[in-house]
This record gives sequence, C-alpha cells and structure tokens, in this order.
Amino acid sequence: MSDQFSNTQQIRKPAVTSKGGIVAAQSRRAAEVGAAVLAAGGDCVDAVVATTFALGVVEPWMSGIGGGGAMVLYRARENRYEVIDYGMRAPNSLRIEDYPLTGDGTASDLFPWARVKDDRNLHGPGSVAVPGVVAGMEEAHRRHAKLPWKDLLKPSVDLAGEGLLVDWWTTLMIASSAADLRRYPASAAAYLQDGLPPNAQWGIKSMVRLPQDRLKATMAQLAAEGARDFYEGGLARSIAADIRDDGGALSVEDLAAFRAHVREPLRIPYRGGYVYATPELTAGPTLAHTLRLLQQSVQPSPSPEAAAYTAYAQALQTAYRERLQGMGDADGRRSLGAEAVAPACTTHFSVVDRDGNMAAVTQTLLSTFGSKFVTPQTGITMNNGIMWFDPTPGTPNSLAPGKRCLTNYTPVVAQAADGRRLAVGASGGRRILPAVTQLLSFVIDFGMNLDAAIHQPRIDASEGAIVIGDARLPPAAREALRARFDYEEARMQTMPLKFACPSVVLRDGASNSGAAEPFHAWSEAVAEA
Repeated sequence: MSDQFSNTQQIRKPAVTSKGGIVAAQSRRAAEVGAAVLAAGGDCVDAVVATTFALGVVEPWMSGIGGGGAMVLYRARENRYEVIDYGMRAPNSLRIEDYPLTGDGTASDLFPWARVKDDRNLHGPGSVAVPGVVAGMEEAHRRHAKLPWKDLLKPSVDLAGEGLLVDWWTTLMIASSAADLRRYPASAAAYLQDGLPPNAQWGIKSMVRLPQDRLKATMAQLAAEGARDFYEGGLARSIAADIRDDGGALSVEDLAAFRAHVREPLRIPYRGGYVYATPELTAGPTLAHTLRLLQQSVQPSPSPEAAAYTAYAQALQTAYRERLQGMGDADGRRSLGAEAVAPACTTHFSVVDRDGNMAAVTQTLLSTFGSKFVTPQTGITMNNGIMWFDPTPGTPNSLAPGKRCLTNYTPVVAQAADGRRLAVGASGGRRILPAVTQLLSFVIDFGMNLDAAIHQPRIDASEGAIVIGDARLPPAAREALRARFDYEEARMQTMPLKFACPSVVLRDGASNSGAAEPFHAWSEAVAEA
C-alpha cells in the first residue's frame, strides 16, 4: 500500500438511537429534512419522498429527479414487504444507428465498452435514459403517504432557493467532473465559475453559493402540479425539448409512457430470518446466492475473525462469477455495464419511523453528475443511463430502444431470527453488494449493534480475482486473505472511496438506531426531534 496518509488517524461517527424515527443518509441536510417530516407526524414514506427531493438539490452529482432507483419497504401494521422499482430505461425513440462504433478501442480507461462516436453513450443528451425518480416517489406517496405532496416537496424548493453551498466536498465533486461539465453551457453555468470549479472561502464569514433558480422553479412547479407534470405536462415538454434540441432521443412520448412498478421482493432465508431484496435487474439475485453460501461457511460467534473474512471473499467471488457467466461474460468487464469498473454516482438512505415502518432507498444518476447535461429550461441534471448498455450488438445487455437498465444497487430490509429488523444499502457501484453482505452478517451472524457494525472493517471482492482489505483489519484476517487471494489493502478514505458508502437503520423492539458511513464528509443519521 503506497500512500502518504497518517497511520494513527481515527475517524468515528457514532450511531444514534431513538424511540422516534431516524433517517440515515449521505447528506446531513437531507436527513434533517426527512427527520423533520417524521417529527411532524409523517409516515416513513413521507420521509422517503421529502429526503429524495432534498438529496437531489444538495448533492446533485449523486441523484435527483433526472435519475432512477428502487426501494424496499416494510409496512409494520400489515407485516408486509414490497419493492417499488423506478429504474431507468432506454427511450423508445432511441435509434441504434445514432451510436456507431468507432473501432478505436474502448471508450477510456474507466469505461469498458467499445468506443462510440463522440462518446455519445457516456455524456451529453444522447446518453440520457428515461428518468424514474419522480414516478417512484409518486407511487410510494400514492400507496402510503400521510402528508400532502406539496408539503413534502417544499423543503427541496427552499433548499434550491438557498443555492448550492460550496464547501471543500462540493468543490471536490465538481472538480472531478469539470472537464465534461464545461462542454454544456447550462451545466457550466450551474456548477462552474469562469469555467472552473468554485472554491470555498477561507474567511469564517465568507460563503459561496451556486444559484439554483431554475431548479427551484422546477421543484416549485412539481410541488404545485404533481408528479405527472414531469411526465405528461409542462415539465415533460420542457425536458424533452431541451434534450431533443441538443441532439438527444428522449421525447414527450417516452416520458408519458414511464411508470414505476410495485414488485414482490426476493425473500432470501438467512439464519432463521429473511432478507428482502430487489429482484430482476439489480444485484438482489447475486445477494441471494452470496447469502446461501455464507449460511454454510460463516459460523456465528462473538466477532468476525479471519475465517469469516475469507468466507466473505469466497462467497462474493463465487456469486459474482455466476452473475457474469449467466449474462454471457465471465471476465467481469462487460455484462454489468460501465459500472463494472467506473465510479458510480449513487446515493442510499434508510428510514425507520416510530411505528416500525422501514425503507431502504437507492437512487442514482449512474456516473458522477450523470450525463453532465443540465436541461437549460428546468435546471435538472440528467442521468447517463445509456452508458449501462453495451453498444456492441448481439450481447444480453446490448443497447436497444425501450430496454431496462441493468444495475448494481442492492437496497434490502432484513428480519433477523431474534426479531430485529434492519434496512441497509449503499452507494458505490459493484462495491455495494459486498458492503451490504457484510453489514447483514455483522448484525445477524455476530449480533453487533449499528455502532459496532458501521465501524467494523470490511473487504471488497467485486473486482474479479482481487480482494481489497481495509488496512484496519486484524492481522490474522489480513494474513489469511493474503494467503488465499490476490490481496491488496486500501485505507478507508473520503475520496476516492475504495469501499462502498452505506447508510443503515435498525429496529429492536420499540427502539430505533441509525448509522452512516463514518468516512463520508456529509453523511449522518438524524433522529426526529
């Protein structure tokens, strides 16, 4: 491990406990919005809706109304689990001939696809898939919410009115994508100053904010007119016009046809309880395979020792091989889309309310800042979901009109044999599944509370033969992994993340707890006041 960082620094972020509800998210500001909704008498799903729209304003590089996602819900009164799937899909109006291969190798070191002319599938209006977040929130609100739609969107309108606060994390995230953001005038206007990333000020009373006036107007219109305006009304026409005017394929008809889907979750038996995960084109089926293997190989004990970490690595590698082979590509570089090796732009948050209702919610734009394309009229940062598809014809994941995007997100709600329930998920592309797997195991197999689980060192085994270990792992675990695998070590760090970024809540009897990734600069679990 070659680096220059301190060997003695310690970072901790204590879990919170409460008899009331808790929101654990990658943004403290957004978690506070959700917790305030719970304190006002809102249901878990009310907090989901409000937190979702707030996240889209305060961390627009991760998610927002230009993206898609999925959630797993637990409804305590009915003792029922359900999935709402609002993943993105390719526009029906997309034309394959608009994505010609150059024959000039892969797109870049990060993206494994054959290169498309002008990188049309990676950034810009041609990379935009039909977004699903608004439809997902519409469906969740229709089914379970207590509070009015407009009230749940008001905090995001207010946040956009404040402008995007520039701190060092904001600067870092914008700088990581500035070269592509400056390609598009509305994107440059939204996120750059004189064509460069903005910088936080040194003065204690100095502050930099990036105006979000167009986004504020869009959120206000969405609050007043309702979700269908995004797909069938004035917002739909503005979004489609902006994308088509710049050469993209998304049409009003594509938007009008989009619906979120309620699905039965995968019900995965584990240690006398069950893990409920997203089905179909997510990592839920791969999680099911992983947990089947762990149930045979991990022995519950007071704490995870070397044998547990080698079992994690073996199970994850085996499950990933099955996933890749079943999709027609065993080398780990293609069938999961560009997320196989590229850094992903994703957010995850988990919610529990005072009545025990729970939600695990994962949403994404795919890449950081998605398509890097901000719609000029509405100020929405759009996804680049087309990058999920292989532009080479004839593969299981080849680009095609109307096709659903294949994803790596893995939100879950689990019920342990002892009656405890937890909602967990993470951001981080393929690294999500290993993090979710280990957190489930830490809580269920080793009886950890959330404070112990969120600080327990993890491994990642999503990159083919390589196993990456947290440098804080016990020496015996590191030696065992090094003896059996192609083993590398990495530090937990804020940027670039070498492991996924989880947020988790747990209910034990009538008591709730929540925790968020300690190494993320903004993440926090917030209890209702």
